[in-house]
Amino acid sequence: MTMTQQPLLPTYDHRQGAGPTLVLLHYWGGSARTWDLVVDRLAGRDVLTVDFRGWSRSSGLPGPYTLGQLAEDTLAVLADAGVTDYVLVGHSMGGKVAQLVAATRPAGLRGLVLVGSGPAKPATQITPEYRETLSHAYDSDESVAGARDHVLTASALPASVKARIVADSRACADAARTEWPLRGIAEDITAHTRMVSVPALVVAGENDQVEPVGVLRDNLVPFLSQADFTVIPDTGHLIPLEAPAGLVDAITAFAPAA
Repeated sequence: MTMTQQPLLPTYDHRQGAGPTLVLLHYWGGSARTWDLVVDRLAGRDVLTVDFRGWSRSSGLPGPYTLGQLAEDTLAVLADAGVTDYVLVGHSMGGKVAQLVAATRPAGLRGLVLVGSGPAKPATQITPEYRETLSHAYDSDESVAGARDHVLTASALPASVKARIVADSRACADAARTEWPLRGIAEDITAHTRMVSVPALVVAGENDQVEPVGVLRDNLVPFLSQADFTVIPDTGHLIPLEAPAGLVDAITAFAPAA
């Protein structure tokens, strides 16, 4: 495992192994280590995880923290790491970033796995009032814990994982914390998603309150030219933490090692 940080480039971890490389992009409030339980089950695979600009080890990087900037950063990280054959795996906000990256049709991209992803077309419940309330979800350790237990998850988690969620959600630049709920979540990227030319797998959590099964089916799948759809049972929005084994099964079936 190598950890790399270049000036103005987000921090990332790249574990060498069999390709294609799985490039794992985290949710709003997450970090590279959100994927630890997934990476642990991907023995032998080439895996790259990123701390998005403004989050965790990349919290000191200057803005903007827009979806477009995160997409540009992802392409820069891939170039820096020398990754030329890969599958993007984006969770929630990371899924929306992955759609923007894939829309540029970069060389070497084989496919797209969108996990509880922000949909291409914002759902009707993403009102200004909803977004203002959401922007305060990570204001304190207590508010994060409330969101974690009552909105983000639908299954029991170990105490260590619950603590990690709180720590990661708080380890961010203030402007990064509010960018997604106030702007990114409401951004309509359907024109970009329609440009994605590689096969895609959309993964939904059966009990996801944030990006429900119906929203992903109606507001994301129709805008992808080649999309399969699967639902992981008994899980909420934090699929990489709640159902890592099921997620790994879905990812490896879609993108087996060469």
